[in-house]
Formats: sequence, C-alpha cells, structure tokens
Amino acid sequence: MLTLELTDQTGAVTQAEWQAAAAEAAPVLARAQAGEERYADSLGWLDPTLWGGQDWAGRAAALAQQLRGFADTFVVIGVGGSNNAARTVVEALDLPGGMRIVWAGNTLSPHAMNRMLAQLEGRSPVIDCIAKNFETLEPGASFRVLRRWLTDRYGKQEAARRILCTGTPGSSLEKLAKEQGYTFLPFPEPIGGRFTALSPVHLVPMAAAGADVAALCRGAEKMAAALRRLPAAENPALQYAALRYLLWQKGYRAELLSCFEPRMKGLFKWWEQLFAESEGKDGRGLLPVTGEFSEQLHSLGQFIQDGTHILFETFLNVKEQQASLSLAPDGVEDGFGYLDDKDFEDLNRAAFAATRTAHSATLPCVTLTIDRVDEENLGGLFYFFQFACYLSAELLGVNPFDQPGVEAYKGWMFRALGKPGA
Repeated sequence: MLTLELTDQTGAVTQAEWQAAAAEAAPVLARAQAGEERYADSLGWLDPTLWGGQDWAGRAAALAQQLRGFADTFVVIGVGGSNNAARTVVEALDLPGGMRIVWAGNTLSPHAMNRMLAQLEGRSPVIDCIAKNFETLEPGASFRVLRRWLTDRYGKQEAARRILCTGTPGSSLEKLAKEQGYTFLPFPEPIGGRFTALSPVHLVPMAAAGADVAALCRGAEKMAAALRRLPAAENPALQYAALRYLLWQKGYRAELLSCFEPRMKGLFKWWEQLFAESEGKDGRGLLPVTGEFSEQLHSLGQFIQDGTHILFETFLNVKEQQASLSLAPDGVEDGFGYLDDKDFEDLNRAAFAATRTAHSATLPCVTLTIDRVDEENLGGLFYFFQFACYLSAELLGVNPFDQPGVEAYKGWMFRALGKPGA
C-alpha cells in the first residue's frame, strides 16, 4: 500500500486540521465506496475486475501474442484518455521483446503527422483506432491517413487484418469495423475516457508493448479492495482528497506533482488530464501542474520557492530505485571528489530530501511513496488516483465525470471546418 506524509514548515495546515478534514469527509467516502446511483453510467471503473481483471488481461495478452506473429509495431490512434495510461506504462517500464509503440491521433500538426509516418518506414505495423464515440477530430483524421497508408502498402485485405478499432458497441466505429472487416474491441460504455486505464482501451496496447497486464490488474484489484474497505482515518485516497480540499479552502489554487524519476513523465500527462478535466468546473478546482526533477529544479524551482504562493506540492517518491551506477574515482581532479564511490541513487535521494526541505519552508508538501516502478504498483497507482479524484471532486461539489468545457471548443472547431449539423 502506498503511503502519504505531510511536510509543512509554513504552518499553513496542521496534522490535526488534516485529520479533522478527513473525518468530516467520511460520508463522501462512504457514498463513493458504495457507488452512487447518480453516477451509475460512469462508474464502470470502480470495480476493476469488470472491464479489467484477469479475464481481460488474458484476452489482451493473447491478442498481443497473435499480433506479434506478423507485426513488430503497434500504432495507438487516440488522444487524452485514449492514450495517456498506456503511454504511462510504456515510458515507465523497460519492456524488452514487446512491439514498438508509435503514438498517433493526438495532434493536428502536419509536421508531427509526417514524423509519425516516417517512424513506420521499414516496419510491419498494426493500428488501433481508439475512440469512444468516433467524433473526436484528432483520432478520426489520423485514422483516415493510416488506413490509406496501410491499404497502399498491403492491399485492402491485409490492411484490414492489421486494423483494430476500440469503440463503444453500437457506435459508428463498430459499424465501420464490421463493414471493413476490422477487429473490434469494446470501449466500456460506463467509463469515461480518463478513467479507462484499467480496461481494454489500454490493456491491449500495454500488452502489445510487452507489459505484464495481469500484474497491472492485480495491483489495481488490491488497491480497490483496500480503498473500498478502509475507513476515513486509514484511507490514503480519502486522506489525499481531504488535504487537497483543505488547501483549496485555504486559498491554494494549484497542485504541483513532482518526481525525481524521469520515467514517470508519462504519468504526468495522465494525472493532469484526470484532475483538470474532472475538477475544473464552475469556477472551481486546483490547476494540476507537474515538475520533472531534478532537471526543472533549475527553472521551475525558482518560482516554487520565491514566486506567487498559489501552489502546494505533491512529491511522487519511489522507495526502490531498481538501478545502480557508481561514481568511482578516475584519478582526475575535477572538484567532485566528495562523490567518490557514491551511487547515483545516493545523489538522487539527497536531491529529493534537500528539495523537500527547501520547498516545505515555503509551501505545504505531500509525499506519496510507492514501493517500486513495476506493473503491479502502476496498476495500484492508477486506481488510487482515480478513486481520490472521484472523492476530491465530490468535496469540491462538482461532477467528476463530465467535461462541458472540452465540448465548447469542439463546437467552434467543427463549425469552422464545415461539419454538417455543427
């Protein structure tokens, strides 16, 4: 189980205040643990065995093995909630033996699209168009380009064998897949895109990359069992949500998620979307921002310590770094003799401890610690943040599962492009 720790030299929030806030939020936890009827059409993720679990993990692994029999590259066509979780796993883990993953459908830049196509030269690809309602422009446009690319190269029949479609059953995407002979995978109807990390939407590309998706689902199931059972005083998701709400009430308006493991930067995009899209409504919500440390300590670090005091910081700490690299002396006097025979792990830990001490003198700091970066821990982390986000939005008094602001820009864009009925 992950752990939470508050470090705050400013006195902005005390341990007693935090615990009182968590106790006051206990009814919200009880409702979420039970699953609220008003959100019934959005809570398919609450029980991770329904659309994930060992059944779907086995199916995803079997499909990935089948695809590896004739392809070496897996193209994910999706944007936001349709690619961020898989991207997290692919970037965080060393996955030898899996298919190469190429990301598409997340931009309208012609330069980026041409660069993506260049990555397919000399490769043997399959593509997976992931779109819940198949109306979002980025994946729709990319799918058209990649379908034509495959057909020109392989012919219509072989191209069809290399195309997967992940969409809502009964949608126009399923109709297209049936007409063209593409493999169709379900995008769960009772789950919004940003909550689909533990579903076929992401399990298939994760498995294609070589990830142990059974372990990922196992980690999520363990976390769900704990969070849906533990009372407020012992529940880390409720503790995190209550602290976020308490700091919001005290005038903080941004949360910085930082980590000293660059391989976790994929998680940053997923986390930013989860909280921004779930909480940023009705003039409320904390702005989620991220810091890749120690690199951004030399830029963002200045604002954190001396800038406008609008943010608090959550450190994602990894207990076991799973790597070692010694700084053995080489006989050259370079001024860094104090590093002789130390390990890079020692340096990274010293940087983390020093940063937390310095930052906590200016702003409240939370440390969220996981054991290691592997499939089981990532599965647990996905579920933890999803459940905590649900609780946090409820405390703020906003619907965690809609996104009216996202829909607003689409209307203007579709009208500009001449879409019928826009």
